[in-house]
Amino acid sequence: MSTMRSRLARLLGRDARPTAPTPPPTPLIGFVVHGAGGVHPASAHIRVTGRMSALAASGAARVAQVDPVRWADGTDTAHLDAVLVQRDAFPVTALDAAFARARSEGTRIVAEVDDDFFSQEARARLARAEYDPQRLASVDRLVRSADAVVVSTTALQEVLAAEGIASVVVPNAVQPGLWSTEPVRPDTDGPRRVLYMGTATHGGDLDLLRPVFDGFVDDDGRPVRLEVVGVTSDDDGWYDRLPVPEGGTHYPDFVAFLRQHTRRWSAGVAPLTDDRFNDAKSDLKFLEYTMLGLPFVGSDRPSYAGVDAVGGLLAADDPESWRRALRTAFRDADALVARAREHVLAERVVVDGAEPQWRVALGI
Repeated sequence: MSTMRSRLARLLGRDARPTAPTPPPTPLIGFVVHGAGGVHPASAHIRVTGRMSALAASGAARVAQVDPVRWADGTDTAHLDAVLVQRDAFPVTALDAAFARARSEGTRIVAEVDDDFFSQEARARLARAEYDPQRLASVDRLVRSADAVVVSTTALQEVLAAEGIASVVVPNAVQPGLWSTEPVRPDTDGPRRVLYMGTATHGGDLDLLRPVFDGFVDDDGRPVRLEVVGVTSDDDGWYDRLPVPEGGTHYPDFVAFLRQHTRRWSAGVAPLTDDRFNDAKSDLKFLEYTMLGLPFVGSDRPSYAGVDAVGGLLAADDPESWRRALRTAFRDADALVARAREHVLAERVVVDGAEPQWRVALGI
């Protein structure tokens, strides 16, 4: 009987055995960020390239960095299932052509932003720091026209909602391979140092700390000095500066540079002034200081809401509040860091780059 069925199947042009359906092709996701050759600004590495590498490693998608102008004008002929664009990385002059190509080829365009680029006071602050009108226009055009928008905080999501723009929240996370989980033992020689690192947009926040460190000593009478990495180009004398070596702006190199110097510091601080731009920021510095092995002290602002429940310390704007928090950080450093690291490693780590929010945004 089986022989007869096989003959009948051949006569009908069919194999007697059922064939497995052909799996759909793995989606190709392009991403557009500043930098090239694996060297990118910190925000691009944290928010996009690190996750894209993890996404590719998971097998859920193929990924490729895209030259925005070449893709917009068709010189790059690759068909993309989706293209993720960070901030202003797509020149505003090429966006119309990019959206036209995306519509014709069914490519999903996803915008990624991790700062408030929309409220009036935020745009003024960005313009003073490093964003010219073309860069701000690029972000605005991209976000308002994208198929999906990814943001880093619920506060930023609310900023966009006020503009009539829907978005999904993907919180910042760390890549464990960049960091160490070894305990840090600060140097005992010289003054006790406290680290403050950041970009040029934080110059105004620095001023909050001037009265805090004016004559500040720890419980043992040891002078406490603020040490700044980045933040401002000014040298006012009330803080010390640790320069970043050439090439250190590449995020993995920057992290390696910080790790080389962790014994210099007894805590990390993150001051934020009371304004809408800061309220939309993420708790990234809590993650980074924690993974450096430093106790965290930050402004009691929406950006850091809740970190005091997982090993962080918060301070009000007055100098004494900061000093009390810093003295606690010096005394209880080991316990605070251990608690914070436990939280970060359990809840805020990039595992496979395929968080549900990312899959929804990318359409995979």
